[in-house]
Order: sequence, then C-alpha cells, then structure tokens
Amino acid sequence: MTSALVPGFVVPVSQSALAATRPAPGPASQVQTGGRIAAVDVSGNQRIDASTIRSYILLQPGDAFSARRMDLSLKTLYATGLFKTVSITRQGDDLMVHVKENPIVNHVYFQGNSVVKDKAMQGAIALKPGSVFTAAEAAAATKAILALYAKRGHYSATVEPEIVKLPENRVNVVFNCHDGAETLISRINFIGNHHYGQAKLREVISSRQDAWYRFLSDSDQYNNERVKYDESLLSRFYFHHGFADFKIISTTAQLAPDRKSFYLTFVIDEGHRYHISSVKVVSSLRKLPGKDLRHLVPIEKGDIFDGDALQTTDKAISEYVQNRGYAFAQVEPDVKENHKTHTIALTFRVIEGPRVYVNNVSITGNTRTEDSVIRRQIELAPGDAYNEEAVKQSKDNLENLGFFKKKDISIKPVPTSQPDEVNLDVALAEQANGQFSLGGGYSTDLGALVNIGLSENDFLGTGIDTSISALLAQKGTQFNLGVTNPYFLGRNLIAGFDLFRTDTANTTSYVFAERSIGGDIRLGFRYNQHVSQAFTYTVSTRDIYNIATGASLYILNEAGNSSLSQLGTTLTFDYRNDRLDPTSGGLFSLSGDLAGLGGTAKYIRLQARAAYYIPLKRVFGSKAWVLEFDGHVGDLVDILGYHSLIADRFFLGGDSLLGFQTGGAGPHDTLYGDSLGGKFIWTQDTVLHFPLPVSPDLGVSGFAFTDIGSLSGVSPITVNGTQLGLYDNPAPRVSVGVGVAWNTPFGLIDLSFAQPIKKYKYDQIEQFRVSFGTRF
Repeated sequence: MTSALVPGFVVPVSQSALAATRPAPGPASQVQTGGRIAAVDVSGNQRIDASTIRSYILLQPGDAFSARRMDLSLKTLYATGLFKTVSITRQGDDLMVHVKENPIVNHVYFQGNSVVKDKAMQGAIALKPGSVFTAAEAAAATKAILALYAKRGHYSATVEPEIVKLPENRVNVVFNCHDGAETLISRINFIGNHHYGQAKLREVISSRQDAWYRFLSDSDQYNNERVKYDESLLSRFYFHHGFADFKIISTTAQLAPDRKSFYLTFVIDEGHRYHISSVKVVSSLRKLPGKDLRHLVPIEKGDIFDGDALQTTDKAISEYVQNRGYAFAQVEPDVKENHKTHTIALTFRVIEGPRVYVNNVSITGNTRTEDSVIRRQIELAPGDAYNEEAVKQSKDNLENLGFFKKKDISIKPVPTSQPDEVNLDVALAEQANGQFSLGGGYSTDLGALVNIGLSENDFLGTGIDTSISALLAQKGTQFNLGVTNPYFLGRNLIAGFDLFRTDTANTTSYVFAERSIGGDIRLGFRYNQHVSQAFTYTVSTRDIYNIATGASLYILNEAGNSSLSQLGTTLTFDYRNDRLDPTSGGLFSLSGDLAGLGGTAKYIRLQARAAYYIPLKRVFGSKAWVLEFDGHVGDLVDILGYHSLIADRFFLGGDSLLGFQTGGAGPHDTLYGDSLGGKFIWTQDTVLHFPLPVSPDLGVSGFAFTDIGSLSGVSPITVNGTQLGLYDNPAPRVSVGVGVAWNTPFGLIDLSFAQPIKKYKYDQIEQFRVSFGTRF
C-alpha cells in the first residue's frame, strides 16, 4: 500500500466524468459550405506535433469544405484518446483546429488496499507512468481492480479513482480502495431435485455454505470457475447413480443487496433412473474376441446405469488390448437408451484404429524447469505409436511432479501434413515449488511438538528435491537434511543422501534416552509404474544414555556408544490408486539389511510389508468407506558372534499395536518390568474407514480396527554367573477399538481408543492414544 501524499490539486474522477468519453456535437455540423480550404491551422497542442494532428484530419488544403468530413475528423481525433477537447471550425477559407490534450500520468498510487497488493493492481491496469490519462482508462482500471477483489471473494469492495493535477499537464492517479468484507456463500439451494435432498447435494459439490470452521478454507467464497466445476460434479454424481438424462437447467449466483453474501441456486432436471438391459463386448481384433474381454466390464444386466463405470471399462479394455500388442486399438461405447422402459443397452465395440505415429514433441510454458525434466515424464517420443493412454499417463506424470499448475497442463495431438503423423504440444504453467511448513501438535509418545520444514522439489529447475526439517518435541528432537535426484545421470535412477540427528528422551515405556547421528546414501530404480527397488547405505553412531535409576541390568549393560554401517535394499510393488490416500489396490514390499561392513553392529534384518484396500463405495454409496488390511513381519539375525542391542531390535506397541504402550508388548525384564524389544515381530491390522455425520470440510473421518501382533526373541544374559530374569512370550496380543482421524492443515492427527482383549504379564496398556502425523 503506497501513500499518495503528493503536491497538487486533488480532483475526484466522478461517474459522470467517467461516462463523458464521447464528444458532443460541435460547430462543425453547422459549417458554411462552399469554397475550398486554404490552410489548416492547429492550436492548443503542447506535446503533440501539429503535423501529427493534421494527419488525422480528413480535409487538407485545396479540398472543398464538407460538414460531414469535418464531423468525421472530429470523431477521429477524439478516438485517438490523446485529447480532452477538440473543436473544428471555419474561419474564412481556413480550417481552425483547436485541441486540449489529455494529461500525462506521472505516478499511479493505491490507498486503503490490503487484500489485493499494489503489485497485483499494477499488473492488471493499463494506466502506467508516462501513459495518457483518460476518463475511459480510469474506468477500465477501476473495473480491473474490482475484478481482482472479486477473485478473492470481496464483492463489496469499492474503488474510487482520483487525479492529482500537477504542472505541465501531468497528473498523479490515486485509486482509493476499500476492501470490504469477504463475500461468502450464505445459502446453496437446489430446485428440481426429488431423489436426493439438499444436504446430500451440498456434499457433492465443492462450494460450501459459510460456516465458522471454514476459516482455513476458501470453499465458501463465491468463485465462478468453482461453480462451473460444481456443475460437472453434479452431472457426474447423477450419471453415476443412473440418471442418464440429467440436465442442469440454470445456475444463478445472486448477490445480496448488502453485497456481503451470495445465494447460489442450481435448477436441475433429474430425469428418470435407468437400469442396464444388456451388456455386450464386440471385438474386431484378431485373437481377442469379445467374450475374452467381457470379464473387464464390471456391469451386469439389471444394474443401475453408472456413467463412471463406462469410463473405467473403456480404460480397462484399452489397457488390456494395448498391453497385448494392439497399440492402435480403440474402444467405442455404444449407449442405447429406451425412454419408455428407462433401460440402457450397452455395447463396447473394440476396433483397430488408424496407425498414427508421433513426429515431434514440443514443450511451452516452462520458464524455470528444464526441458529434459519434463520430457522424461512424457511416455511418448518421436517415432512412437500414438497412444491415448500414454498421453493420459504423461499428463498424470506431470501433475504428480507438483511443479506445474494442474489446470494449465495439457498435452494435445496436432495434425501434420502427413496423415499418419501427429505432433504433441505440451503446454504448462510453472507454480511456486518452494515450501515452508510450520506445524504443531501433540502425540502420546513425544508430548507437545512443533514441526518446521523448508523444501524445494525443483531445485534450480533441475527436478532435484531438497529439504531440511526439524521436529522439536517435549520428549525428543529430530533434524534431517535430504537431497534426492529422481533421474541421476540422466537415467531412470533415483539417487540421494540424508544427514540426520535424532534424540529420544525417556518416555512412559522406555527408561533411557537414545541419540542417533549419521547419514545415508540412496540409489533406486523404477522398473515400471508399479515396481521399484532402492538401495541404501547408512552410517551412524548410536548412544544409549540417561538411564533411569533402578533400570534393568539388560539396559544398563548396553549403555554407551555403538556404531552402525549398514547396507539395505527394498523391493516395492505398489498398485494403490493413490499413494497419499488410497482407497483401492495394494502395496507389497520386501527389504533386507546387512550390518557389519564396519561398525560394531553385525546382523541381518529381513522384513516384509503388505497392505490391501477394498473400496466399499458400491455397498455404502460413499468412497470414504474403505476396508484396509495391513501386515508386517520382521526377523533380526545376529551374525559373527554379535549380541543385538536395544538400538537394533523391533518394538511392539503404540502405533504398531494400539491398546499397548509403545514398546509395551513383548519381552520384558522380570525384575524391573522394563521393555527390551525383540528380534522377531509380526503384526496384522484390519481397519474399517468410514465417514462421520459431520461436514466433509472438517476433514474428520472415523475408523474401527482389530490389531494383532507378536514380538519375541531376546536372548538372556548372565551377570556375575547369574542369568537375569527374562519374560519372552511369543503368544499374539490382540486389541480392538475405534478412532477418529482429523486431517488438519498442520498434519494428520489420530485419536484412538483401544481395548486389549489378549494381553500377558508385564504388558503395558495404553487405551487412549493421540498420534501426530509426523513421526520419528
């Protein structure tokens, strides 16, 4: 916001002045005709040369006087925007042209604005220092600034332009702004809905009614682009539920008289609900008859028509036949409606399409990111057969990078002079990739915590991911510096390194503090979209210290420093539909670690993890219903006479087995009851995720679970000839419970209540647990 305290005379630009942009009829309309022009005399001009003004006059010396051409000359001079007033008169045989020039803009100032910054306003208006000031330009600038306010949801904003007159026919232009209150959507109504109520349809669209808990969201601000998106969401919802004739009659956004709120109304025609009368797959491909493709269609006779299923079936059949060598195959769904019986006959026709190849791939819009970073995400290269699925996958790849604005990413085939060739035009727009994060929360293990991070996932436009983060908690700290190059040496190799320091203080289950300082080097390879493998070499020092008075001799015996030199690998098969919030598909990984390439630790550790997600949307009607199965098994084997330490072993409890304290289940010292960890672990979790009867905008969902797990395998030790007491029971522990997951802007918070139904001696119970999204 810039001050406009400058010398001169302030003149408000009134609405009447803004409207006065057309010249009033002048004396030219009553000029005496007859005779010829002897000279054209120009007066009143200061900056503009007389010859320039004469060039706009349609009459020149020697021409006959003409009232019509004098009127046209008058309008032409006004149309240049250079003059405030113009008069053209006849004086004898001379044509007299008198002008008064519009002032020149000296400076442009903005006052009273805070929602829209000066820089944004300067970029939106045409009035610049050195340009000619006109009332029309001031009006256009005012309109442009109000449009910026509207984009930010401030429809009650006002903008009043003023001019400050300066010597030499110069002016300063001052836009006095009043931000006004945020204009929110106070009511969303639907007219014409019979099968679904108002509340249900409000959940379908992305716009929301004003509510106190939406202070961190802009979904309750009116946005024309969002409303268009809402229309598509409504159409998709009704098509998904069988309403093939659904139409949106109109969508209106009415601004309240006080300009402080909107009333959003959708007028719809649901039409009738359709069922499937028949399903066929007809294929013209050799060796792939329609009957061999029928299993890819998840629709049966009698089902409710599902528009989404058409798209998924189209995609499934396309991928299936293209993976079997039919690169140019096309799937054409044929939908025949029977309006009398309200049924639909579906036929999926699979044909061999025309052979088309990619001639060239061009990239535009990347002002920062290097071409090579983008090109390696494109699944097609010059000479490849054009494939629509590959184009879609390429677009998904670019979106997943996070470097570009998703709505501005497009990949379009452009015909060439050759009928069997196309060019691929890749257009995109950069977005800010640096991110500063600051979050806070609470967890049962660590207490109150603060998480601070700084990351850049497209460092200097090279696609290299860099990050530095710190987690500060009551019972521990963690610092990490990481760099990852997803295409090391220009190849399909993921390389990177980390430097870390982790300190964990005494907690409820642990009677010691642990510090780990070190780093790792990583190298990975992605075999395809689903299968990848990573190798990691880690070097660190571990320190067990600050052991509580009266702690177990098992722990006292391990006090002090140890070192780790470990080589590990992980093979991952990831078939989840979403890596951040999966609702279907599965994940399986195998990992192995070898410690002993230097350092004091010497062991082999093997682990396997699996997860599978079953969507229950078809049963309950909401994608929030998901059944999740997770399993983990791990085994630690000491080698070369090494006796594993607490820092090496697995621990069971807390997030790995709800209902028990972290490390609270498994081997314990019989004298003091301290948790010792174990060398063999397995867990199995079954979780049902479901929506809660609250607004989805709160980001709150529920879950019910059954956790099963076992930990064992600690070897007893002998001190002064006496074997220390050890309780090591491999029997499984079991718990059940419910919880609430809250996806906040500061991280994911889980609140759970669990009841152990199978526990044993020395196990430490924890029924209520709070977990923060960021963990050690």
